[in-house]
Amino acid sequence: MLIRIYRENPRGWVVVTVCFFALSVVSATRSSLSVVMPSLQADLGWSRSFISSVAAWGLVTMAITAPFSGNLLDKWGPRTIFVAGLIATFLGLTATAFIQAPWQFLLTFSLLAGIGFGTVAKSMVAATVAFHFTERRGLAMGLSAAGSTAGHLALLPALAFILTTLGWRYGYVFLGLSCLVLIPFVWLLIGDAARRRRAQEPATPEGLGTRLGYLFRNPTFLLLLCSYTICGFTTAGVVETHLVAYVVTCGIPVVVGATAYGVLAAFNMGGMALAGYLTDKMNRPLLLGIVYIARGLSFILLMLLPSGDALPVFLFAMMFGLFDYASIPVTTSLVASHIGLRIMGLALGILGMFHAGGAAVGAFLGGFLYDLFQAYDWVWIGCIGLSLSAGIMAWAIRESPEAGDAVRGPAVAPAAS
Repeated sequence: MLIRIYRENPRGWVVVTVCFFALSVVSATRSSLSVVMPSLQADLGWSRSFISSVAAWGLVTMAITAPFSGNLLDKWGPRTIFVAGLIATFLGLTATAFIQAPWQFLLTFSLLAGIGFGTVAKSMVAATVAFHFTERRGLAMGLSAAGSTAGHLALLPALAFILTTLGWRYGYVFLGLSCLVLIPFVWLLIGDAARRRRAQEPATPEGLGTRLGYLFRNPTFLLLLCSYTICGFTTAGVVETHLVAYVVTCGIPVVVGATAYGVLAAFNMGGMALAGYLTDKMNRPLLLGIVYIARGLSFILLMLLPSGDALPVFLFAMMFGLFDYASIPVTTSLVASHIGLRIMGLALGILGMFHAGGAAVGAFLGGFLYDLFQAYDWVWIGCIGLSLSAGIMAWAIRESPEAGDAVRGPAVAPAAS
């Protein structure tokens, strides 16, 4: 069966494979600070709050970069954009290996590497894969997006080994070279087929202002935008920032929390692949609503942790992990069909920007509410309520026969120049 699926679209599956590895490497480098933080504190004497702020500013750079990268992807194609992103990440990480002052860290990691993080991102990968598939589009996007978790499982342990044997500076050289190695594969194997495919679509607005106006007048896009912002708040914002800290406050050893996070990452991969498969088989708004609501209900398990029993955190890791990134292939498929491939890069770039913005708010509010109440209860209650509202928004989207046409774009006349 796998051979038959590959033979249906060999070129497309090659693109999926390349995007998987590119996203694996860049996603792992973005998360490297969690591993390197103690070494930076010991070597350079920087506070944990400063190092955390570097990660936060990198997230801001990602948010700002995403819509510009998406717009350029629509115009120039993914090959050029991904190569530029990998070069920026390589330069930023390699330069980070030589930093001595705080401003240098902000410049190399938060700004330069942050541009690469926002360019080789899940939204850009999803837009690229969508260009190459009509059948099995959801499955393809789910498998390529799984690279964002695979990198954590593969590269971060390697980084930890290099850190303990050679030091954190060699670790960043290793991560930078990992990006450099991918560049010829991206250039040779992704190609310009996406640009030719886009040129075959019906005309859409060409001016940036007109394109943005079209998006923000589209009811489906607005519903996806609001729900995806909530997605960022609950996942990259709250869980990725506060889960292990919450486990420790409940009297459970940090190694248990770290292990649970590894379980969550493993279930992420399976959840994305399963959601991608189901995207091709069932009503997509129904599926997206189920993902958000199930994700919200999983937070109830975290509210059982103060009992000191570690079992709920592993149950949460499995349940939340299954639905964590599962929203990506469904959301991307709805953008492709309801908005069109011609402006898909810009649309997903804006979604990525709001997702990162929601994550920044979630990370901040999680800490603020904990300092205010000395407990995370209101954080989890808020995540439950927001996730349920995101599910209702998803169910408000209409799934129509026209929306299933994977090639069709919005029939909008080009703006006058």
